[in-house]
Formats: sequence, structure tokens, C-alpha cells
Amino acid sequence: MIRLGLDMRRAASWRTVMMIAAVAGLAGCAAGGSGDFQRPDVDTPDQWSSPAGVRVSARETIQPEWWTGFADDYLDSLVAQSIDGNLDLRIAVARVGEASAALGQVEASRLPTASLGTGATVQGARNPMTGNFDTNNRYSASGELGWEIDIWGKLEKGVSARKAAYQAGEADWRATYLTTVSRVATTYFLIRSLDEQIALQQQSLAAGERIYTIYQNQYKEGIVSNTPVLRQRAELNTLKRRLLDLQREREIGENAIATLLGKPAGSIDVPVAPLRETVKLMDIPGGLPSDLLTRRPDIVAAQYRVLESYELVGEAELARLPSISLTANTRGGGDLASASLSSLVKSLTFGIGPSINIPIFDPSLKARVKSREASAKVSEEQYRKTVILAFQEVENALVNLGSRQLQKRELEEEVRHLRTVARQTRAQLEVGIVTQLEVLESERRLLNSNQSLLQNHQQILSDTVDLYKAMGGGWSDEMLQRGVL
Repeated sequence: MIRLGLDMRRAASWRTVMMIAAVAGLAGCAAGGSGDFQRPDVDTPDQWSSPAGVRVSARETIQPEWWTGFADDYLDSLVAQSIDGNLDLRIAVARVGEASAALGQVEASRLPTASLGTGATVQGARNPMTGNFDTNNRYSASGELGWEIDIWGKLEKGVSARKAAYQAGEADWRATYLTTVSRVATTYFLIRSLDEQIALQQQSLAAGERIYTIYQNQYKEGIVSNTPVLRQRAELNTLKRRLLDLQREREIGENAIATLLGKPAGSIDVPVAPLRETVKLMDIPGGLPSDLLTRRPDIVAAQYRVLESYELVGEAELARLPSISLTANTRGGGDLASASLSSLVKSLTFGIGPSINIPIFDPSLKARVKSREASAKVSEEQYRKTVILAFQEVENALVNLGSRQLQKRELEEEVRHLRTVARQTRAQLEVGIVTQLEVLESERRLLNSNQSLLQNHQQILSDTVDLYKAMGGGWSDEMLQRGVL
């Protein structure tokens, strides 16, 4: 590394210095010649698949508060509480603040620096002639000014990289926000489904106990052996065990909701309500696959990280070019006993001049460029992977929704047929054609089908949430234009 220092009091001219810098930089100018940033290319489909049974909303844009489409006020309140209290969201906000501070630190590196120092010394010695101590009291003052002139844009590249990191952090916050809302919604649907499953299970248990009573009476009268009695008793054990399991799952669901809201487990008591009466189905969002690249937060974050790595490559390349700094200093001092502003001014000396650092042989600079280029390649491939996985998640959600909707039609028809059978069986019981046992069996089959239909309803709701999450959720036009929140 060669350092050329020129004192303005002795330099021929500033123009000479600039000419030296320009000539010295010709050999390395190609190193900083990066083109404009372009988003990594990824194959994207022209449109989403349209599985049978999926109802697509006529509205192309997802609304910011899309979960309100389920028309459940209690769900809306839980989401609002989670946005305020979720710890993952608070961590994401803190990380955005950390990135903002790092950006401010890098931006400050482009500004001039100035320092001021003062000092005083007292020296004493015994005079051999008089035997007294003679003292020499002096003071000193100095000031320095430094400023690296960013003629090649190296510092600007560093600032741009930190800006991209900051914007990626904001996109991460959006992704955490979307994940939090989705988890609150799906956990809430599970609790509501468990409420209805518990009610249906209690009905099944009551029907099973009536069947058990009939078998017991028949056994006492010698009509049947004890085999059906024991078999039905085992069935009751299974029903009771399943009921206990459902109640356990509901309590765990409440604990999960509390954690998502940033509260201790056990502090949330979700009131009991049936799922199908409180949460309604809503249509899936429209839009094109290309919208995913600008709307889905994790893709936006991955793109900003590619931009960050691209800017860091440019910064490393420009570091191989000469750097020019402007330095200035002033010094003064005098007798401490006569220290005054006028004496300080009279004793001041000034110096100002540029300095040029020309990297001639520094293997670490080239190695840094290769390291940054390798990191940029990793970021690009990570971006492509994020996009491909996002398309897979959307298509999977569409397939799941289409299949669930078709299953719903079959289940509704099954329930309708079994309801007719149960009604006919009860009518036949009145005229003595069938036994009470056959009536109870038909009612139990109807309850089981109702339970399957309930689970299907919950799955459709959860799949709808998964699709909204996979499509990136809803954001205002301002958010989408900025690419960040």
C-alpha cells in the first residue's frame, strides 16, 4: 500500500493530486463496473390451477384484514390482541430497529470527522545556583479533521447494502405478522371444532349408553349372551376415552392461543361455541402467480437479501481502487501563565492536504471480492428456492381446498341419507317393524357422519387460511409499492 501525503502549503496544486489518482485508478476501474441490479430469473406459471369445487373471489386484491371475512368478532379480537402482544412480532420489530441503527452507523461513515484536544504540562527542576525549584508551565491545543471523499461510490455501496438489509428486516416483520395471524386463526378454528366435536361425542356416548342398557336387559331376560353386553361396554370405554382426549386437546389449544397473544398459558378461557354457527366459509383470493413476487413477505425479504449481497460485491470491488481523503490539522500552545485567546491564535499552525491510498498488492481485497460473490450466489439460489416453495404452497392449498369441497358435497349427501334413514327407522319403531336397538344404531351412524362433516368444515377453514398465507396475505397499495411495511 503506497500512501502519498501532500501538504497544501507545499503542494503544486490539488489538480495534480486528482490527476495522479485518476491515472492510478485506471488499472482497477473495471473492478467497480457493476451493472444495474436485476431480480434473479425464476420460471413462474401464467396462472394458478383451478381444482374442481374451489370458489374464487371476484375481488382480485386481498384485503389487509382478510381474516374478517370469516365474520367472527371473537376471532377478530384475538387477532388484534396477538398483533399487540405476540413475542415473535416484538422480536421482529426489535430486529428492524437494530437494522435501522446499523444503517445509521454506515451512513455516518460518509460524513467528515473532527476532534479537538487540549493539554497542559508542568515541569520542575532544582536550580543548583539558588537551591530553589524552577517550573516551566505550558499548554497545548490541537484539532483534526478527516473526510474520505467517495469519488468511486464505495461508501454509497455500503449504505445501499445496509438499506437492503433494513428492508429485508421489515419484510421479515410482515412474514412474522402473517404467520402469527394464521396461527391464531387455525388454532381458534380447532378450538371451535373441538367444542362441537365434544357435543357430538356426548350425544354418541348417550346413545351408546342407551344401547348398553338394552343389551343388559336382553341379557337378563336370557335373549342374548353376555358377548354383546361386553362389546358395547368396551365401546362406551372407547367413547369416554375419546371424550377425555377431546377435552385435553381443547385445553392445549387454549394454551397455544395464550402464547400467541403473548400471555402465560392457562390465562385464556375461550367461551364454548359451535364452529359451524360462529365461523362462516369465505371464497379464496384471486390474483396471478406474478403477484406473489411482490406480495409475499418471505419472497420480498429474499429479494432484498440478494440486493444486499449485490451491493456488498460492488463495495468489495470498489475497495480495490485508490481512495482519497482530505485531512486538516491545527496546533498551538504557549506559556500556561500567559494563556489567553490571543496568544493561542498567534501560536496556531495549520495544515491541510489530501492523501491517496493506492492498493498495489493486497491479496485480501481480491479474496474479499470472491467471498462476496460466493455469498451473492447463495442469496440468488435461496431466492429461487423461496419462490419455488411459495408456488408449491399455493398449489397445495388449492388442491387441498378443492378436495375438501368435493368431500363436503359427498358428506352432506351422506348425512342427508342417514338423516332420512334415522327418521324412517323411528317411524318403523312406532309400528313395531324394527327394534329400539336398530333406531339407536342408525342415530349413531348419523352422529358419526355429522362429526366427519364438522371436521371437513374445520379443514376447509384452515386450508383457506393456509391459502391466504401462501399468497402473501393482504397489504395496502402503499406497502406493496414500497415493498416493505
